[in-house]
This record gives sequence, C-alpha cells and structure tokens, in this order.
Amino acid sequence: MQKVATEPRSGEELSLAERAYRTIRDRLVMLEIRPGAPINEEQLAQSLGVGRTPVREALKRLQYERLITAYPRRGTFATDVNITDLAHISEVRQELEPLAAAQAARRATATDRATLTALRRQLEAADSRRRDAAELMRLDLEVHRAIYAATHNPYLEDTLVRHDNLATRIWCLFVDRLSDMAGHVEEHGPLIEAIAAGDPDQAAQLARSHVQGFERAIRDAI
Repeated sequence: MQKVATEPRSGEELSLAERAYRTIRDRLVMLEIRPGAPINEEQLAQSLGVGRTPVREALKRLQYERLITAYPRRGTFATDVNITDLAHISEVRQELEPLAAAQAARRATATDRATLTALRRQLEAADSRRRDAAELMRLDLEVHRAIYAATHNPYLEDTLVRHDNLATRIWCLFVDRLSDMAGHVEEHGPLIEAIAAGDPDQAAQLARSHVQGFERAIRDAI
C-alpha cells in the first residue's frame, strides 16, 4: 500500500530521496521536463548531484502520482498532458479544495498563518502582472501547498497536492493562451485572509470559486 507522504515543511532536513523527488516533481509539473520526454535516471542523478538510488526512489513515487509512466522494454517517460483529464481533475478539486480551505481556517497553527501571510505579502510585493508566467505558477503552487499543509490531514494534503500538480501541468500547457493568469493568482489574497481570520465558510466559498474559475479559463483557452 502506498505510504502517504506529506509535503515537508520549510526548514526540515530532507533526505536525498525526498530532495530528488521534490525537484523532479516540480520539473515535471512546470513542464521543464516536457510531456512524453524520456526519463534518464543517470542524467537526473548527475543534474541533482545525487546517486541513482535516490532518483530511483523518487521515480517510484512520481509514477504513482501519474507524472511519469513506465513501459516494459521501452523505458520511462513523462506523462502526456491530456486535456480530457481536466473534467476529472476538476471534479475532485471542486469537492476537496473547499474542504481543505475550511479545515485550514479551523486548524491552522500560528506557524501556518505566518507562512500564509508571508505568501500573501509576496502576492502584494510586486505587480503580479509584470511577473513571468513561471514565477506566477510557482507562487500559485506554494500557496496551494501551504493551505493543504494547514489542514493537518495528511491524507487530504497528499490527495490535493497530487491533483493540483496535475492541474498545474494543464495550466502550463495553455499558459500562452490564458488572458488573465495574474488575476487568477491574485484571487489567493482574499482566500488567505479568510483562512487567517478563521472563517471556514468564506474560505470554502472562495476556494470553490477559484477552482471553477480555473476550469473556465482553461476551457476558454482551448
């Protein structure tokens, strides 16, 4: 049975396998490793400065998370980004993102709230419309992962991290066609405020609206 692996907190010491996993995962999510590209263990190990064993352990997790696919006698490849998956991914997120936001509002610790507040300051620090797409998407990922961590439910966190990763890959594929990506990212400000204020109903409503807006934006871009 697959072990639930929660997102390590900032400042925690990471194992080599965890470091490899997080780095390769985000390269796949951000399409720095392109969909359908072959996965070479030796090249990844060299680029990360680790041995092949941590990379191999990381790839096992990434296969479970549908970010890579292994074919007998052919090798391992980054999974394709299939727009037909959007409806399935959104169906899960529309139910679980509001739950996560509400639980974060109820359960967030002082440390969680400080992390989210710091991310909100990053949203406000500069005009997000002048940031490049990759920077905006990385900030979006950070906010979502911080909210999931604040639920203090490792099963919910694990499920939503995986689905948000898959949604972000779709976003990256269509980023050049999205008309208001900055506005989508800026929606996190009120959501963070609701969580920090301990308002689960408002947090859930904002999270649901955010996910629905994402799906509409992608469909309009197709």
